[in-house]
Amino acid sequence: MVTSQHEGITKIATLDFGHTAQMLRALFDLPIPESGDARLGSPDLSDAKPAVCRADGALLYGKGKEKLGVITETQRGEDKDKLYSWLEYIANFRARERCPVCLVVICPDRKIARWAAKPIETGHPGLTLTPLVIGPDNTPAITNVEEAAGNIGLAVVAAITKNDDPLFKDILGTLNQALSRIDRKLAGQYGHYINVSLTGVAQEEWGRLMAMQTYPYQGEYAESLLAEGRAEGRAEGRAEGEAKLLLKLLEMRGIAVSEEVRERIAGCEDTATLEAWFQRAFTVESADGLFV
Repeated sequence: MVTSQHEGITKIATLDFGHTAQMLRALFDLPIPESGDARLGSPDLSDAKPAVCRADGALLYGKGKEKLGVITETQRGEDKDKLYSWLEYIANFRARERCPVCLVVICPDRKIARWAAKPIETGHPGLTLTPLVIGPDNTPAITNVEEAAGNIGLAVVAAITKNDDPLFKDILGTLNQALSRIDRKLAGQYGHYINVSLTGVAQEEWGRLMAMQTYPYQGEYAESLLAEGRAEGRAEGRAEGEAKLLLKLLEMRGIAVSEEVRERIAGCEDTATLEAWFQRAFTVESADGLFV
């Protein structure tokens, strides 16, 4: 089952090819070409057989003879099937693009990271697959804004894998400042995917930082949430989708919602009113403050 956290981490890994390349060079010293094209490859890595072979993400760097393929996987639990399909992903992508291919597995959980990093014996002498794993133990706790801004891809992924680190507030605060230094729209997208990728108190802290509206990019973040509500609304009625998202935002900020307030929000069918409440939800101290 694909969760919002799984989707968020997957999107982060494929959101900006340059930032991801910089992160992978820093963590694994991968020989990613500095020049040439960087593009999103098809994650459908099926062969000619009917069976579907689909990775979470596939990136292709460089061109001609200077190409490198990178398969990205988000892993939140042990899955013995991946011990077979990961090798298939590499083989199919390599055959299709005629270039070297590596596998990178992102694991927010330390136990799962250790599981994913174990060598996979294929049965063929000398052919052992050892996935490149990004997890809590090999990502730095970045608390320097200059360092975070200098490698924003690493800063974002590290923040997610340090979800339960004692320094998580400093890590997230640093990342928040660093995002204000890159393209506003891209930073807003990162902000959104970071939110769904974090859990527990770290997610609440990120929601608090976004609610402060300190930096211009946070307006893009708010708009991305509204867009999500509109997308949900297309499937189940726009007002209903935006109402659900508003309640989700209040929950994320740790604001108590009484049954009376919940019913008022859920029962509102005017999208303009809901959007006005949504904007106030970033700054109110209590749910009743939405209706002033």
